Amino acid sequence: MHDFGAKGDKVNNDRTAIQSAIDACAKSGGGVVYFPPGDYLTGTLRLRSGVTLFLDAKATIWVSRSPEHFESERYGHLILAENERNIAVVGSGKIQGYADQPLQRRERGDFRYGIILFEGCHDVIIRDITILYSDSWTIHLKRCEKVLVEGVTIRNNYDRINSDGINPNCCKNVRILKCDIVAGDDCIALKTTEPYPCEDVEVRDCVLETRATALKLGTESHGIFRNARFSGCTIRNSTVGIGFFMKDGGIMENIIFSDINIEPRATPNARTFPIFMDIERRHEDSKIGFIRNVTLQRIYIRTGSGLLIQGMPKRPIEGLTMRDIKIDVVRAEDYSERRKHIGGNRTTSDERDTLYARQPSYVTIAHVKGLNIENLTVNISEDVHRKYERSALCLHEVEDGTLARILRKPPTGEELPIIALHNCRNITVAKCEALHGTKVFLGVSGRRTNKITLKGNRLRAAKQPVRVNSEVPKDSVILLTK
Repeated sequence: MHDFGAKGDKVNNDRTAIQSAIDACAKSGGGVVYFPPGDYLTGTLRLRSGVTLFLDAKATIWVSRSPEHFESERYGHLILAENERNIAVVGSGKIQGYADQPLQRRERGDFRYGIILFEGCHDVIIRDITILYSDSWTIHLKRCEKVLVEGVTIRNNYDRINSDGINPNCCKNVRILKCDIVAGDDCIALKTTEPYPCEDVEVRDCVLETRATALKLGTESHGIFRNARFSGCTIRNSTVGIGFFMKDGGIMENIIFSDINIEPRATPNARTFPIFMDIERRHEDSKIGFIRNVTLQRIYIRTGSGLLIQGMPKRPIEGLTMRDIKIDVVRAEDYSERRKHIGGNRTTSDERDTLYARQPSYVTIAHVKGLNIENLTVNISEDVHRKYERSALCLHEVEDGTLARILRKPPTGEELPIIALHNCRNITVAKCEALHGTKVFLGVSGRRTNKITLKGNRLRAAKQPVRVNSEVPKDSVILLTK
């Protein structure tokens, strides 16, 4: 690096010297551009095919504060690559931004920069580096294929809007492993800002913290999200743990979340959602998208708020499986002003903004076709139990489903049932047990209710095992002894 004139003193701008080293390396057939110990001040760098940037453990690349050192004087990127192959940014060194001060939530600033933007690239590796205080999307991967992001640490300002961590956008074959991210916006967000697929993505063993959503699909959702797997992650102090935001008419399908620990932040009026899933139109002329074939399994949640999953009346979520979900309710959070998490600019609004978000339940699910829940446990601390009465599970307008081994501790001693079904059709409740002290185990309401079947349950401890409201059509609830 020094052979090309880089000073590494954080005073002189080393952009020209570093770019010369990259270009010379590419011209010679590729190789490694090594950053020895030092502090390298620079603006935009363009990475070329076959070139690896290697940061020594005592090397730091500092983002220039001068907009003229970037290719755009409005939005800049530190490391750019377009349509390149076999590129990498690795090593134990740091990339240091200067967005360490908070902004107001809607303030953008005169000039904003991200750290890495790779567009249309193949065979990409980003490994082991530490990135501090990016001002915008930290690592943006757009229409890239065969990407590995591993062991990356990101520490952005928790109060800096748009400072996302890692955004695979219309990408294929992406692995994000063992990353540790604190961000002022979404930590890892799959996006389709264009009608191209984002598919075959694996996110594993990451630690995430953000004021926004930790693991997210959307909000930009113009294309297909397909075959994404998230596992082994720890989420803490986040507004939304797992989020599906379908707004722009795309498709989210074949998505699996497993072995996830979630402890969201405490907020007034319970504006947090450990898990949030929503279909809506961003604008009146937006198409209605699909969410289908989603599995949530082996998820532990410690919270004061509840899960919210809702499709649209015209477009229910299709094929949702929830298995081995444990919720420890440790705080008393008020639902009276609760609204669904919006996420992203939109011009539409309807009753679903608040209708289901304010239901007295720790798991609220609406407008789903094909729902299977097995082994859902809700443990409620004594202080919370005395302050708010809420069901473990509340379903609205759900069709074709099985509910098995649903347990709430302690049971309700008042009027709300453990499980509430409103206008649901073809639902089987099986292998559930009513604990001593349960007043109502299953509550059924709604004139569109049809074929609610109970079998293999142990409900004798409940004062009223099943309560059916008067508007429910006759013979809609079927009790089987076996």
